[in-house]
Amino acid sequence: MRFDSEFDFIVSGAGSAGCAVAGRLAESGKYRVLLLEAGPRDSAFWIKVPMGYPMLFTNPKVNWMFESEPEAELNGRPMYNPRGKVLGGTSSINGMLYIRGHPTDYDTWVQLGNPGWSWQEVLPWFKKAEDQARGPDAYHGTGGPLAVSDQPDPSPVALAIIEAAKQADIPANPDFNGARQEGAGLFQTTTRNRRRCNSARAYLSAAGRNLRVDTGAHATRLLFQGRRAVGIEYRRDGRILRTRARHGVVVCGGAFGSPQLLQLSGIGPADHLRGHGIEVLHDLPGVGANLRDHFYCSLIFRCREPVTINELARSPLRKAIAGAQYVLARRGPLAANGIFAGIFTRTDETRDRPNLQINTNIWSVASRDRRGMRVHDFPGFTMSPVHLDPVATGEVRLRSADPFADPVIRHNFFRDELDRMAMANAVRITRHIAGQPALARYMAEEIRPGPELRTQAEIIDWLRGNGIANLHPVGSCAMLPLAAGGVVDHRLRVHGIAGLYVADASIMPRLPAGNTNAPSIMIGERCAAMVLEDMAQGVAPGMKGAA
Repeated sequence: MRFDSEFDFIVSGAGSAGCAVAGRLAESGKYRVLLLEAGPRDSAFWIKVPMGYPMLFTNPKVNWMFESEPEAELNGRPMYNPRGKVLGGTSSINGMLYIRGHPTDYDTWVQLGNPGWSWQEVLPWFKKAEDQARGPDAYHGTGGPLAVSDQPDPSPVALAIIEAAKQADIPANPDFNGARQEGAGLFQTTTRNRRRCNSARAYLSAAGRNLRVDTGAHATRLLFQGRRAVGIEYRRDGRILRTRARHGVVVCGGAFGSPQLLQLSGIGPADHLRGHGIEVLHDLPGVGANLRDHFYCSLIFRCREPVTINELARSPLRKAIAGAQYVLARRGPLAANGIFAGIFTRTDETRDRPNLQINTNIWSVASRDRRGMRVHDFPGFTMSPVHLDPVATGEVRLRSADPFADPVIRHNFFRDELDRMAMANAVRITRHIAGQPALARYMAEEIRPGPELRTQAEIIDWLRGNGIANLHPVGSCAMLPLAAGGVVDHRLRVHGIAGLYVADASIMPRLPAGNTNAPSIMIGERCAAMVLEDMAQGVAPGMKGAA
């Protein structure tokens, strides 16, 4: 097999985890690392601006803009799945919320057959990655590459929502990533000096000369000698290139991209691969299975006072003023993400931990899909209940053997009665909070779903037409024992293949209770450390994975 170049390690996908893996491997000073990214560099203005992410929601230059198959239980609606196609991946286009999840999430991973992933064992890696603006404590670190900070100038509506939650018997919580998750408080974000700190900014600048980053490089398949990964094939500038990896390949394409690349390379469900004319290297049924995502909806309220982002978005003059404020002084509405307040609680008292996250946006959207976002023509705010532990599982499959075709994505949302009941309760709880006296100053009326919808059956029917994916896909290359449908073992080695790792949200066997960017970065940190441990001990990476 002829190669165009050679590196010690190749990392495919420069997203939340991929940048962490590549940066840490390269900064060790011992190995040359190639990081491949299909999208461009993260130089666009709106990537840097905290309030810029709505401008990236449907921008094909930096966004894969995936769409699922029609969802049978959601009135046949496909789910829009924006994913970052840019250096930094989705950490370059997301809302920047820094949430780790609940400690029992990680203890559950251990119970599923993954030693070394308990809360007490992953906490040091969260802290290592973190540069916490509040300073260090038992739960937080400083001096790490990933900046975490409080947002400036919280909206008075957000502060009123926190007070309303307290009036609804939900306690205040100053730190969702501290001693407890449950409660109402202000979100922190991955920002430094009021500028987005994506994974690329965090990890790549300190990597030094041992790291080469190739953007515009679309991976088409992995290369093998027998059952050992030895390189990768990719297209860049119209050319098909092959690069050899002396020691290993780390796939970091995310919950949609990683299973797609494995299947294109002959690793996955044998019948599915043969159906697309792909030679089967390793029959691994778990590849693409176990896809999970949070599910949510948006309750929209008309605001009595003109204190929301809607007024800014509708006025060219106000937009110009806000732009000048940010460019000249990094102040004003563009300096924060507009999602100030959050609530973690339970949909019923039988739960032993939060299964509901309510995000509060200081704007309201009339439409949101592949065509873009359009805000309402009145002051509005949104309370979005998110179901954190849905039963639903889906899959990621090949549409064809063409590596440039989007994968087939099936979420299978709302099929289970437990999921429907949880979301109906989530709407009820959100309305209860919204009806508290603390919000009376700002609450004019409920616009969506609307006060006429009251019964559980009416709410569930409304959810079928309005509930959507929360854009936190995980699980499609699950870290589980082989017999349990796993794709990687507890050291992120692909079962049955030597020299091949997967490190991104796709390896999470279950959803964390919260946003997935911080856990993905933690996974990248851990993967790099595991690879370096193997090399230091003289164990060729992934050798135990070969069968």
